[in-house]
Amino acid sequence: MLNINTDSILEQIQTALEKNDINSALKVLEDLRTPDQADVFYELEDEEKIALLPHLDPSISADILEELEDEEVAELVSALDSESAVRILDEMDPDEAADFLNDVSGEQAESYLSQMENSEEVRPLLLHPDDSAGGLMTSDFIALRTRMRAADAINVLRTYKPDSEEIYYLFVVTADDVLAGVIGLRDLITAGADVRLEEIMDTQVVSVTAGTDQEECARIIQKYDLLALPVVDVSRKLIGVITVDDVIDVMEEEVTEDFQRLGGAQPLDQSYLHTGTWTIAKKRIGWLLLLFLTSSLTGTVIRMFEVELASVVALTYFIPLLIGTGGNAGSQTTSTIIRALATGDIDLSDALYSLWHEFRIGLILGLGMSVFAYFRAITWGTTPGLAFTVAFSIIAIVVWANASGAVLPLLAAKLKIDPTVVSGPVMSTLVDATGLFIYFSIAKLVIGL
Repeated sequence: MLNINTDSILEQIQTALEKNDINSALKVLEDLRTPDQADVFYELEDEEKIALLPHLDPSISADILEELEDEEVAELVSALDSESAVRILDEMDPDEAADFLNDVSGEQAESYLSQMENSEEVRPLLLHPDDSAGGLMTSDFIALRTRMRAADAINVLRTYKPDSEEIYYLFVVTADDVLAGVIGLRDLITAGADVRLEEIMDTQVVSVTAGTDQEECARIIQKYDLLALPVVDVSRKLIGVITVDDVIDVMEEEVTEDFQRLGGAQPLDQSYLHTGTWTIAKKRIGWLLLLFLTSSLTGTVIRMFEVELASVVALTYFIPLLIGTGGNAGSQTTSTIIRALATGDIDLSDALYSLWHEFRIGLILGLGMSVFAYFRAITWGTTPGLAFTVAFSIIAIVVWANASGAVLPLLAAKLKIDPTVVSGPVMSTLVDATGLFIYFSIAKLVIGL
């Protein structure tokens, strides 16, 4: 079955549950592939999920839950009886189990750990923040010894049967567990049976420490095209491995958060449809109020130049054009700078160069747009003096917007604030008020108001 009709499958399961026919519902779900199981399970109501979980094979339950949001997993597993919850946790990858335990109370987490069979693999992972390499890594990995022969290493793989994402890179350690190198699966298979691993391993292995931020881990994996990234402690002892599937989840999560912040809202903790209306409203109201207050600066600037506007009413014709252009130019710049920061193309040390770069870009853009602005003003029947005011203002506003867009994300990064916070609505609101001030100030000089 390559493609499934999720709605049809969902209806079959729900019909079976309404008849209290758990076995039929389980049969329909268990016949699906894991990603499809997760898609269907996601659409069920919470009470339906809780009814199914204790009866599913623990390994299937673990696979399904690992596809869901951490907060939702915490709610579902916490609603189960302790025995069912522990059976599922024991089947989870250690890093996934640790993520769940970090989302429940300390007392509840300790209760689960005391009953788990593999608690010794999970406990060390609880010491690290979720958004760090230590929180992202798994302790379930195979470490080979430098003096081990290739044939023995292959026998180890046959015995332990590691997951597919863990087998392509085999990390080699010394007798003291210090990371010494990495061997590709192909190199191991094609090596002579008696060849020692230290003879064929690559000693130039890329690694990170447990405190490395998850975004930096994702950037490293992307830069070096890795399938797995080893995590070491201060003594370079291998303590965990981050696999590429976990990094893909991180990248998706970070992009989702950035998009939500671009719109001027706090990121959601769960998926959109599973987040209540009051929760979403609370996530948005803070930024809306802040933007409302900052937008009042625009009205303050207009009041400051009330006399000038009364004497030359035509000045108001061009307010939407100028502040709209300035906001758009600033948003273009912030988007570019934020992306460059995320990819490591620039960092804080490049602030002055970025400012100079965007200043020149703004000047070129402003000069180009000023020609159109001048002739647009003339076609509206304004005086050449006012047309020149509009043209010169658009140059100044675009240059100012580009310069602000270059500096603000870098300043936010310096202050440990997510740069996406200063993009979108925040940038537009700032440029609106300052752009009007620039426009009216130039008008006073040129027209002599």
